[in-house]
Amino acid sequence: MGRLCQTDGLTEDQTEILKAVRQFVDEKIIPVATELEHADEYPQEIVDGLKELGIFGLMIPEEYDGLGESLLTYALCVEEIARGWMSVSGVINTHFIVAYMLMQHGTEEQKQKYLPRMATGEVRGAFSMSEPALGSDVAAISTKATLGDDGNYTINGQKMWLTNGGSSTLIAVLVKTDEGADSVYKNMTTFLVEKEPGFGETAPGLTIPGKIDKMGYKGVDTTEAIFENHPIAAEQILGGEPGKGFYQMMDGVEVGRVNVAARACGIANRAFELGVAYSQQRETFGKKIAEHQAILFRLAEMATKVETAHTMMVRAARTKDKGERNDVEAGMAKMLASEYCNEVVEASFRIHGGYGYSKEYEIERLYREAAFMLIGEGTSDIQKMIIGRSVLKDYKLKG
Repeated sequence: MGRLCQTDGLTEDQTEILKAVRQFVDEKIIPVATELEHADEYPQEIVDGLKELGIFGLMIPEEYDGLGESLLTYALCVEEIARGWMSVSGVINTHFIVAYMLMQHGTEEQKQKYLPRMATGEVRGAFSMSEPALGSDVAAISTKATLGDDGNYTINGQKMWLTNGGSSTLIAVLVKTDEGADSVYKNMTTFLVEKEPGFGETAPGLTIPGKIDKMGYKGVDTTEAIFENHPIAAEQILGGEPGKGFYQMMDGVEVGRVNVAARACGIANRAFELGVAYSQQRETFGKKIAEHQAILFRLAEMATKVETAHTMMVRAARTKDKGERNDVEAGMAKMLASEYCNEVVEASFRIHGGYGYSKEYEIERLYREAAFMLIGEGTSDIQKMIIGRSVLKDYKLKG
C-alpha cells in the first residue's frame, strides 16, 4: 500500500520526481522528524535538501528557472513530504502559493524580479490574509495601505498566522485600500512586502514578534506581522493594479486547499502504515492483533479512507491543471481529506493502545498534527458553504 503505486497517467518525469522525493523522505525526514518536532527545531538540513531537489521551484516555469511541473506533481510531492513530517510540507506551502500568485497575476517585471530566486529558494515566500480579530471572514480585514502624495503607500495593521513568517523574505499581504471602496471585495489589494529573514524589525515599520507556540505543526515558524507605518512602493502591488487583491488571494487559496488536502493524505497514509505495522507485531490472546476481526475491520476502513481522500485530491489538482476553476473540487478534497485524516490517525492511535500516548511513538506526533488539517486553508464548515452554494446553483429548481 503506497502512494507510488498510483501513477496512472503520470509521465516518466513525474514518476522519477516522486521516487526521488519518496527516497528523500524515507532517508532524510522520517528518521529525524520526531526528534526535531519535539525540540520545535527548524529543519534547516531538510530544507537545504529540498532546495537541491528543486522542490521550491517545482511549479515555476522553466523560463524563470523552475521545473515547470503541474499542480498534480506538486500535490503528489507534498503528499510524500507530509507522510514524513507535515511541518516540512508547511515550509514550502505558502512559498508555493506566493509563487503561484506571481505566475498568475504578477507583472512581467515582478515575475523576472522574484520567480528565478524563488525557484532556488533564495527568496522564500509567506502568505498573509488572517488577522487576530477574524478567521474566515476575509472581508472584515482592517490592515490598511494608505496612498501618499508621492504615489506610494504606507501600511498599518496586524496580521496573524503567517506560516514562514520569520524565515520568509517576501510576504504577499492582503490589505484594504481606498480604491474600489464601493465594494468590499474590490477595496482589497495584495502587496509584495520584502523583508529580512528572522524576528524583530525585519523591514522599516514591519515587526515579526516571534514564533507562536502551537500544539503541533512544530519546527516551521508561525508568526504575527505588525505593520506600523511600513512604507511600500506602488510597484509592489501584485499585478500593478489596486483593488484586485481579494480575487488574487482566493485564486491562491484554491491551490492552497489542494495542498492541504495533499498534506492530510500524507499524514493519513503514514498513520495507516504505522497501524498496519504495529498490528502485525503486537500480540494479544496468543495471536497478532491484526488477526482479530475488530482490528482487521479497522484497517480495512483506514485503507479505504486513505485511497478515497487521495483520489479526491488528485481530481482537484487535475481540474486546476486543465485551466478550470476548482473551488468546489478543492473544497471537497480539502474537507474529505482533513476529516478522513483525523479518523485514520485516531484509528491508528487506538490500534497502538497505550503506546500511542507515548512520545516515543510516531503516532503521538501525527495525532497532534492531524488536528491542524481541520482548520488550515478554511474549516470544513467553510468548505461545506462553498460546496453547498454550488450544489444549489447547479440544481436550482425551475418553474
